Amino acid sequence: MRRLLPITKSHKKPLYFGLFTGVIALILNVAVPAMARNAIDAAIATDRGALTTWAVILISVGVGRFVFGALYRYSLFRLAWGVETDLRSLLYAHLTKLSFSYFDRTQSGEVISRANSDIRSIQVLLAFGPLIGMTIISFILAFGYMMTLHVPLTLVSLITLPGVYFFGQKLRRVVFPLTWVGQARLGELATIVDENVNGIRVVKSFAAEKHQVGLLQRAAEHIKWVNVEVIKSRARYNPIIESLPRVGMALVLLYGGHLAIEQSVSIGTLFAFNAYVIMLQAPFRMFGFLLLQTQRASASAQRIFEVLDEEPTVVDSPNAAPLTDVKGSIVFDDIHFSYPIFRGNNSDDVAESAEEVLSGFNLTIDPGETVAIVGRTGSGKSTVGRLLNRFYDPTSGDILVDGKNIREVTLDSLRHQIGIVFDEPFLFSTSVAENIAYSQPNAPLKDIASAATAAEASGFIEELSEGYATVVGERGYTLSGGQRQRIALARTLLERTPILVLDDATSAIDVEVEAKIHTALAEHLSGRTTILIAQRVSTISLADRVVLIEDGQVSAEGTHSELMANDERYVAILAEAEQKSRGSSGDKDE
Repeated sequence: MRRLLPITKSHKKPLYFGLFTGVIALILNVAVPAMARNAIDAAIATDRGALTTWAVILISVGVGRFVFGALYRYSLFRLAWGVETDLRSLLYAHLTKLSFSYFDRTQSGEVISRANSDIRSIQVLLAFGPLIGMTIISFILAFGYMMTLHVPLTLVSLITLPGVYFFGQKLRRVVFPLTWVGQARLGELATIVDENVNGIRVVKSFAAEKHQVGLLQRAAEHIKWVNVEVIKSRARYNPIIESLPRVGMALVLLYGGHLAIEQSVSIGTLFAFNAYVIMLQAPFRMFGFLLLQTQRASASAQRIFEVLDEEPTVVDSPNAAPLTDVKGSIVFDDIHFSYPIFRGNNSDDVAESAEEVLSGFNLTIDPGETVAIVGRTGSGKSTVGRLLNRFYDPTSGDILVDGKNIREVTLDSLRHQIGIVFDEPFLFSTSVAENIAYSQPNAPLKDIASAATAAEASGFIEELSEGYATVVGERGYTLSGGQRQRIALARTLLERTPILVLDDATSAIDVEVEAKIHTALAEHLSGRTTILIAQRVSTISLADRVVLIEDGQVSAEGTHSELMANDERYVAILAEAEQKSRGSSGDKDE
């Protein structure tokens, strides 16, 4: 929790103003019983003037307590919401810096849970914790004043408080581990909901609704069990924690009553002691709530800082320089790479690496050359594009762009020079135009339309209800797979990068539309270094050279015609791909 202090201190104005007004409100609150004591004693002594004076003073103090209390609470909640906003922004900014390997092993629901429910737990503590903390200060002030009135009576009023501390510690030791488990279970629940919403088409196509509801119910039962255990612990200890101060109050009335009868203390003093005992009870009556919120916020803070402490595996080197004026020369020099296998969600839970995807991969691509990479499923075709963009770093070997090792250039500048279209296009839940202009938000509509035309997307876009302003829905599922691919292709073409990677970018598009795209692409690929990761002959025909990958290495290369005539493996791979394409109903344009 100490690590949250720098974020809290960044909101100095509401923090200091809240502390200032809170202290004044606290002093006024503690002063009320002392003033009431004087007023009661004045009334008993039939001193009308003194009674009137103290009554006016009490009214003024009450008004001041209201004003400063309101300002204090306003500042406090403003601080709490400000910290929540900053913490959420900090967490999201850090997530954008983490490498692909983190997201490979971390469930999206777990991330969502930490960014929402965990941060909210901290916000609740920041909102209500200081309010309860102020009652502790009032305890100290009240105790000090009581000691000036009557020491033995003060000690009697505190006789039960060590028991409160003892049972509070027992409650803390039980609640904290349960709270941690509860927050983790919320992450599991969020994951199930997230996967079912995003995969609703798969769920319905397999009529698996009952199975998924069962998974959700089991996750909810786990959360229920944790919360019930927390409630049991609170039910066991909180009544004791809250009742012990009341026992102290009874002892004060018993002992103080005898003192008043013997006239050792005044009636006003006994009244003041009674009011202060109630004030002394306040922090202990709220101790259970504060303890629960502290434990929950502490567990949440640890879960959040687990993410913030996660170091990206792909980072800029200390002397990294921007990559500019790219001509497009690419060299893969003895590349070895395998994807790590993760046992859990922690960075330490890494099993031995899987079998190498690329093993001694060597390839040189000249500036402006178009190269098609062909291979069976799992041969490492897509991995080549991911390594070029530094989504991952190779286990060994070097990748050079214009003779510069990509580890020695900044990530931003590298990725701004390489446009990539994935085989599974992702669209944001916004308009078609905004999706195409994602890399250039201020691009004029004519440039957006030009990119869409090159991707053969302008025709169906103009037929949409609002044209380029049509919102495509979450992940673009209101469009067909081929339409999504064409918008994703237009998005990359608009960026006009000197290097282009098309990873099965037209796999969901029918042959006729694909042929039109290829005609339009011929102009856009001119002068660009292009890597085509493909299985279709129609796509491969765009390439100047074809590279065949087997066993993580380049096993053959040449033109499409040369490989068709001389390499049986190449012919077999294309035949298999063609057969799969014909046999798959897929999600192609109709």
